[in-house]
Amino acid sequence: MPRVLVYGVAIAGTATIRALVQRGYIVVAADDSVNDTKVAVAREFGIEFIASPDAATIQRLVANSDFVAPAPGVPETHLVILAALALGKPLRTEIDLAYEWEQQRSGGPRPMLAVTGTDGKTTTTLLATDMLIAAGLNAAAVGNTDIPLIEAIDDPLLDAFVVECTSFRLSWTTMFRAEAAAWLNLAPDHLNWHVDLASYEAAKARIWLHQRPDDVAIGFANDPTVMRHLEGSCGRRLSFGLSGADYRCERLPVVGGALVGPRGTLCSVDEMRRSLPHDITNALAAAALVEQSGLAGTAAIATALRSFVGPPHRIEPVGQGDGVHWYNDSKATTPHAALTAIRAFNHVVLIAGGRNKGLDLASLATEPQRMRGVVAIGESSDIIVNAFAGICPIQRATSMREAVEIAGSMARSGDAVVLSPGCASFDWYPDGGYPARGDDYRECVHAYLGEGRVAQ
Repeated sequence: MPRVLVYGVAIAGTATIRALVQRGYIVVAADDSVNDTKVAVAREFGIEFIASPDAATIQRLVANSDFVAPAPGVPETHLVILAALALGKPLRTEIDLAYEWEQQRSGGPRPMLAVTGTDGKTTTTLLATDMLIAAGLNAAAVGNTDIPLIEAIDDPLLDAFVVECTSFRLSWTTMFRAEAAAWLNLAPDHLNWHVDLASYEAAKARIWLHQRPDDVAIGFANDPTVMRHLEGSCGRRLSFGLSGADYRCERLPVVGGALVGPRGTLCSVDEMRRSLPHDITNALAAAALVEQSGLAGTAAIATALRSFVGPPHRIEPVGQGDGVHWYNDSKATTPHAALTAIRAFNHVVLIAGGRNKGLDLASLATEPQRMRGVVAIGESSDIIVNAFAGICPIQRATSMREAVEIAGSMARSGDAVVLSPGCASFDWYPDGGYPARGDDYRECVHAYLGEGRVAQ
């Protein structure tokens, strides 16, 4: 059997090791850091584990391998990637290996849908999965979720997969394909992983690279980059957007706005649990995926849209009081994502800042008419202050509790207070990331508002 180097032993790396060992591959694992959990994984599967290998060791490990399986967190600038490319060793991601093995399944491969984009991937993936479940399928949201695809394919009870595809997982794919695949948007992100924006874009574009003529490629009508790539895809091409697209939002004579597709009305906007502009476009993308793949119809789509509330930390309502609504958007770690939240409301008190990922934070200030005030936090607070200078009142905060108190003093009835940082969280929350930041914000809001004013 082939000898494989798995580099990175976290969730995806561990799942990859397990899958390879179960199929008889000879596996060697390595990681830039070591802890008890990683050592335990190697011990459990009886494989060699190399912690913090130097350049010479990485070169040797790659040279002695038939292919390298990097975990999603291993950037394309890493020595192991450079060594593999230089030595001509294939790079295989977990979704690529999983796809190959699924095609060899004795009962035949099961349907795969896929979602990529800078923002909205998780929500759209979960919503499409709910639509399939409403249609009676045992479906799973996999990939960049708690369940890697390489683990999910071993579940014989699953009927279909919805794969959340980050650029990390797509970068080295040689065969992964989905019968229906949606690209939601593109904005600068992960430039600490990719060598440049062109590399990031090219990775995203691989979502459609291996599709066949009878597959479905779905793109966001309002993103010129996405639509340019859509024109070059070989599958059936469809678009989604608030208007002027195959899947769109329309005003109807009897009800208000409704989600509409090529086959008719899907659901009234008034029936949706969440219906901000990005909620609508995410819903349209999910509907296009499941309807155009033939896996779910209008009834299942409507059922899911009426009950779906979305994952936490993504413009999540967390409380209200004195006419002010509070939202946790801690997942917004780029300016593009934060602008989605800002544009969802007429008047905003924004809590922004953190560890900048090398992106242009000045773009946060491109909606001045919406800004009631800004609270700057974290390492990039000076950049945030400079970006909003002369636009609205700005104050700094040195803790999340202080940020909430300042934001509350700025807000007026009818405003939204939104934690949408536009930055990573590892300055204040080195171990917990954006979920820890969002949880802290939620707790601080609840303490500030008091009993009876917490969002349900």
